[in-house]
Amino acid sequence: MKKALIGYQVYSARDDAQKDLYGTLKALKEMGYDGVEFAGFYGHSAQEVRAMLDDLKLIGISNHLPFAQIEADMFGEIAYHLTIGCKYIAVPFLDEATRPGSAGFAHAINVIYRFGQLCREADIQLLYHNHDFEFITLSGQYGLDFLYSSVPACVLQTEIDTCWVKYAGLDPAEYVRKYAGRCPVVHLKDYVGRRAGQPYALINADGSDDGGAKSEGDFEFRPVGHGCQNVKSIVDAGLESGAKWFIVEQDLSVGRTPLEAAKMSRDTLFALGL
Repeated sequence: MKKALIGYQVYSARDDAQKDLYGTLKALKEMGYDGVEFAGFYGHSAQEVRAMLDDLKLIGISNHLPFAQIEADMFGEIAYHLTIGCKYIAVPFLDEATRPGSAGFAHAINVIYRFGQLCREADIQLLYHNHDFEFITLSGQYGLDFLYSSVPACVLQTEIDTCWVKYAGLDPAEYVRKYAGRCPVVHLKDYVGRRAGQPYALINADGSDDGGAKSEGDFEFRPVGHGCQNVKSIVDAGLESGAKWFIVEQDLSVGRTPLEAAKMSRDTLFALGL
């Protein structure tokens, strides 16, 4: 019996999903993915998304909900996600005005705390999805740890993106273990190299992006198991630490279609017994 389930971040195949969300979800189900995480719904209503998932017997794990949308309509967003059946909502990104080290970080923590409490009352768990910029030092600890120490675990849990942990110079497996019991969802993302500047895109409300995810110079996103990550060590750490979901994410696929890359990632995890 599986100790954890495998999901796919639909953003990774966003162009396919924009053209045909149902067909994209069907292809992922046929590859052996147990569920999907969204980053926007490509113009579909909550009822339409729920019907697709139910028809395919695919779990709608969570959604990456932009901070501005959270601030704008907390109750409406919770209702939308309840209709879909999401058990998690993730704060995916903080802009320069609200991230650790900025004057707006305290405000961001307050918003996350309030929204997390409302989610908890609705039986949804709020998560925070990191990048690399949270690994600056604040009051003697990383900004990401400062956030997690400021908001109770029952209100905010982790969605550790292991790519950006490694990109920041830390051991992803050890960082997952640091939050044992608080890491229900772990992002598996692989890459090679480094690049100057911001290596990731920003996601728009409709699931598209701003074009920022690029492979330049020596940097390239790769299918899980085909880059620099020690995937087995991360999976072992997740299983030991109580992870319920491992979610495959690949911001950009080079030399193959996103769905071809999705199958390669899934095959890696099959080989590890997941």
